[in-house]
Amino acid sequence: MKIIENILKKKAQPDFQQFIEVIIQKRKPTKVHQVELLIDQEIISTISQKYFLEEIISLTSLTQRQYIRQYVRWWYRMGYDYAMIIDLPGIGLEFPSQIRKTDDTASLSRGTRNWVEEKQGIITNWDDFENYPWPDPENIDLFPYLFAQQEMPEGMKLLVAGSSGLLEVVSENLLGIENMSYLLFDEPDLVEAVFEKVGNIMYRFYLRLADLEGIGGFFQGDDMGFKTSTILSPTLLKKYVLPWHKKVCTLAHLKGKVYFLHSCGQLKPIMDDLINWVGIDAFHSFQDEIMSVVDFKQEYGWKIGVLGGIDLDRLIRSNEVELRSYVRSILEKCQNNGGYALGSGNSIANYVPVNNYLIMLDEGFAYG
Repeated sequence: MKIIENILKKKAQPDFQQFIEVIIQKRKPTKVHQVELLIDQEIISTISQKYFLEEIISLTSLTQRQYIRQYVRWWYRMGYDYAMIIDLPGIGLEFPSQIRKTDDTASLSRGTRNWVEEKQGIITNWDDFENYPWPDPENIDLFPYLFAQQEMPEGMKLLVAGSSGLLEVVSENLLGIENMSYLLFDEPDLVEAVFEKVGNIMYRFYLRLADLEGIGGFFQGDDMGFKTSTILSPTLLKKYVLPWHKKVCTLAHLKGKVYFLHSCGQLKPIMDDLINWVGIDAFHSFQDEIMSVVDFKQEYGWKIGVLGGIDLDRLIRSNEVELRSYVRSILEKCQNNGGYALGSGNSIANYVPVNNYLIMLDEGFAYG
């Protein structure tokens, strides 16, 4: 395929330092830098098998070294300045939860897809809280991060998310959205205790990660909104959630690292707090029907980095001509003054057509 040939002809020259300086607007871009929070395993495996003639092995305790080596190399081959360590089984903090399973109907199906329990989570009262098997951040094995940093090609670093976000863990893994909403009125002390417990565990784990030289920053996901509003009121987010993001962000800066935030939904009511109080270096997750990346760049781009923004619906549904025109228009409006990296508005999920993902990258290479 001509597109992948074009990508592979571009000799990989990762430069994490340049990438960061462009995002935080310390220098003008000399190329289009790429960014993604999450690329599904099915996408990585399909590209590896079809174009690199390499089978990506499954991640198990016995194959961890080989998997991480292949995984890091994949990000390098695709032209990224970093490899993203997130959502890999058995790596990082894990909070046991109740989940639902259903058929995965994506074009690159994994068989079943997990859905969070929205009604009643695993913690409903103080007894549940006391008996919950809380993870111990001091006992989490750091070997995967140490080995990954050892395998990084020259010029690359790691971006990591130690776990799902604070609000996600509390509302999805532990309490359930509906149950949490009732508990905020019936037992607010329990809700506060869960937020404090999870926030403290996460922070202690990030304290350990922050000392690893190969980690260039934290790219934390924490979905705090939906199409029309924040999930919790801005007041409650500022009470329970944002202080912990500020603590980890401050830690990152103290260690000379960056703090990127991914959050879906309508976050305009708290965006000034995220930028001016929490201190995030860049923001990720955009939908055109909520706020396009172009509009966000115009309103906030002079004081914060802007990541991705290729609307996922358009990335999935567009034909090649439409997609190339759309990606090019975003680059023309966001790229030239710096503070921007090209990527999806959310993630490269297994229902994104591989060819469309590659078209997006190809337009970035051509523009650069």
